[in-house]
Amino acid sequence: MQLDITMSNALNHEEIVNLICHLGPLRTVFVEGHMGTGKTTLLKSLAKLLPDHKPVYFDCTTKDLGDIMLPKISGDSDKEYSEFVPNEELGFHHDQPIILLLDELGKANMGVKPALTRVILEKAIANKCLKDGSIVFATSNLAEEGVGDSLDPHQWNRLTHVELKKPTDVEWRGWAMLNDVDPVIPSFVKEFPQVLQSFQEVSNYEDNPYIFHPQAERISFVTPRSLEAASDIVKLRDVLSKRELRAALAGTIGEAATRDMMAFIELADQLPTLESIKTSPATAIVPTNASAVCMVVYKALQNIDKSWTKAWLTYFVRLPKEAQALFVQGVTHKSHPQRAHMVLIKEFTEWCRENNYLYQ
Repeated sequence: MQLDITMSNALNHEEIVNLICHLGPLRTVFVEGHMGTGKTTLLKSLAKLLPDHKPVYFDCTTKDLGDIMLPKISGDSDKEYSEFVPNEELGFHHDQPIILLLDELGKANMGVKPALTRVILEKAIANKCLKDGSIVFATSNLAEEGVGDSLDPHQWNRLTHVELKKPTDVEWRGWAMLNDVDPVIPSFVKEFPQVLQSFQEVSNYEDNPYIFHPQAERISFVTPRSLEAASDIVKLRDVLSKRELRAALAGTIGEAATRDMMAFIELADQLPTLESIKTSPATAIVPTNASAVCMVVYKALQNIDKSWTKAWLTYFVRLPKEAQALFVQGVTHKSHPQRAHMVLIKEFTEWCRENNYLYQ
């Protein structure tokens, strides 16, 4: 069944978390989204926001009807009825509110979906109820992706369904900066933003060889998840041969993306070291290639600490204005660990005042 949700109604990760946090105690939110865009990691984000709740993960794809609850045989001969107890993985035994993620609900076996409808609507199963304040939410892939996600109308009617939008290149690069992704990867994404394009925007799959498309037979392609995996591979370039590196990347993000990313890897190995910037900021090498400059900025954003902020500010004014603005935008992000320190440095605040026009 296709959902009547337009892309204009799609919410980003932060908006979905906020929605579930407030609506979740009342209603079950069903999150559909592109593969590899962080649907499952919503549970981690909610757990950070709600430390008094216990996060509980339930993988619907690995369950059959008998895995939902089982009869409990009582030793009391006076009892003339049986009881059912739910699977421990559903979290009904916890003595505190929980955040229950019913992951990949749309792919669950036919018997599992109706068995979970009471959990979805009433936060109850058999004779058990979740503690007050508990949150239940579910996830699945977009039906248009054709990977087996479907629910019946009466099941949809128990849910509030929303779409998690695919991150833009700017949004993803902001996330990468704060999550130890190798600087090669966000620099590559900045140069090739189409690697995060939605297949819904591409009528002819040949127009974008980087992404998943239902009409194309691609087993490796670019998603936010595979870009993070590519980062793990790129970080091993000192111990992998060029042939091994290329093969691993091609098997992770596809051949088209690998061809372009290899050029960025070669470029990255020619960048100034952080040590040279720390010790000789006035003379350390400044790359002339725009992509290389971006890599320097991303590397600084990931590694900068109080001990060398002054040295970095001496070096960073030697970079092009666009790169300077990129650094300032990144370091002033609400989640950057050095934000509070940087805004107290005189040279930094003066730069912001003098270059305010860049953000007009």
